Amino acid sequence: MEVAANCSLRVKRPLLDPRFEGYKLSLEPLPCYQLELDAAVAEVKLRDDQYTLEHMHAFGMYNYLHCDSWYQDSVYYIDNLGRIMNLSVMLDTALGKPREVFRLPTDLTAYDNRLSASIHFTSSTWVTLSDGTGKLYLIGTGERGNSASEKWEIMFNEELGNPFIIIHSISLLNTEEHSIATLLLRIEKEELDMKGSGFYVSLEWVTLSKKNKDNKKYEIIKRDILRGKSVPHYAAIEPDGNGLMIVSYKSFTFVQVGQDLEEIKDEDMSEKIKKPLYYWQQTEDDLTVTIQLPEDSTKEDIQVQFLPDHINIVLKGQRFLEGNLYSSIDQESSTWIITENNSLEISFIKKNEGVTWPELVVGDKQGKFIRDSAQCAAIAERLMHLTSEELNPNPDKEKPPCNAQELEECDIFFEESSSLCRFDGNTLKTTHVVNLGSNEYLFSVIVDPKEMPCFCLRHDVDALLWQPHSSKRDDMWEHIATFNALGYVQASKRDKKFFACAPNYSYAALCECLRRVFIYRQPTPMSTVLYNRKEGRQVGQVAKQQVASLETNDPILGFQATNERLFVLTTKNLFLIKVNTEN
Repeated sequence: MEVAANCSLRVKRPLLDPRFEGYKLSLEPLPCYQLELDAAVAEVKLRDDQYTLEHMHAFGMYNYLHCDSWYQDSVYYIDNLGRIMNLSVMLDTALGKPREVFRLPTDLTAYDNRLSASIHFTSSTWVTLSDGTGKLYLIGTGERGNSASEKWEIMFNEELGNPFIIIHSISLLNTEEHSIATLLLRIEKEELDMKGSGFYVSLEWVTLSKKNKDNKKYEIIKRDILRGKSVPHYAAIEPDGNGLMIVSYKSFTFVQVGQDLEEIKDEDMSEKIKKPLYYWQQTEDDLTVTIQLPEDSTKEDIQVQFLPDHINIVLKGQRFLEGNLYSSIDQESSTWIITENNSLEISFIKKNEGVTWPELVVGDKQGKFIRDSAQCAAIAERLMHLTSEELNPNPDKEKPPCNAQELEECDIFFEESSSLCRFDGNTLKTTHVVNLGSNEYLFSVIVDPKEMPCFCLRHDVDALLWQPHSSKRDDMWEHIATFNALGYVQASKRDKKFFACAPNYSYAALCECLRRVFIYRQPTPMSTVLYNRKEGRQVGQVAKQQVASLETNDPILGFQATNERLFVLTTKNLFLIKVNTEN
């Protein structure tokens, strides 16, 4: 069986600035333009049965504004009349009204059990679209941005089961055929799940294809499903269609579509209720192993062979447990008995008293270690001197205790760490795994539409941008940009809803649930002489922070950043903030 390679992300030190001064608040006004929408945005609020944190992450925080990465400064949204509306900006001072480019053929208001309609710009001439009711559309658009050749036409539409949202898609073209691969996200009810919320996350990888020799009809040629317990922060198909990358808290595994769902559930349940082969405990002097025997077992059915460093247990002629012990035992003093509740109890006397065994049999994972409450209390007492919940009474002493009150909220990370996994598209196995630890996921951005989206992670106080390169198997993730101290700054923003950056990394922007947008620019050279007060040295460049306050009380539903502009969508308005004037 192939084992996934454990990898790490290689930080480029020249892209870090250890002497970063911080952001200086700039009061320079940012030009802001407001467009009133003809019809309200088709917002879908969470229903009563969508109550979990996963529902909130996937659907409650949904970004209703979509950026066409193939054509800069072109954004789209879907209104409650079922129209896909586009705003393409050439000149800020001559903004036209958003124009209709396509209308969904179904009346969405007739569906109670629906999600937000979602759209993904697959290539410069193709779009994948979901109406939120469970139907997938493939649309040929012609060259978007060119009114003469742009015409949105449905090339494929089909019901694919429960409602979903589209999170990524790619276009694959060769001499023989044209294929579109897309990723669909669902949150589905797990009836047999007795623990947790009772929901699981489903990622469906659907491939549509049309052979050039045949007619114009596209057909589904492949459907693969991944299942997990958390909504992925990031999921994208590789440009060549040979793999998939996912950043998530909890791991995903592929499930064959052809497999019987009941069979899968039975396997899941049997995995959950599978009991350990044996239980074991230890004190400083000895170890006790307990094995539950079959009902009709007798003393003659049991053979236990003690050797100084080895154990061999045979039940009814079958080898039950054999292997090298972690440490030596006194074989003469070690014994076994059958208890009243039909259990085999084996007592090992340690040769080296006081040594704690991390495992009973070297390399054996079939047993479960049980630590008694007295041992837990003793360990806690031994470690108590390392922590303190009281303010430090003597800060000058040599080894002061760690004080939890000195930690800031943004220093506290999630208990569960995320992982970045790559799956092979043919074998459906995990090939590479990166444990992200405390490198919190922040956002993703498309820098080059022909490549996979980049993802931004917190590294200590900074925010680092990573570009996946699926073709480079030994160095798959490249550190391409750094936003100094942004990991620390964003953690203090309690009401943040959306996070983005310019594709050319010139600035990062953070948007709150209501009204305010924060812009953090990369350091730029100073036109005037400025000195650091503490160190007295001249400061060569400064990073600016700017704040834009929108004139609306409506909640923000969508947010997108381009190299020159920020677009902010509310229920009834579209705001445009001019960030960079240099072209």
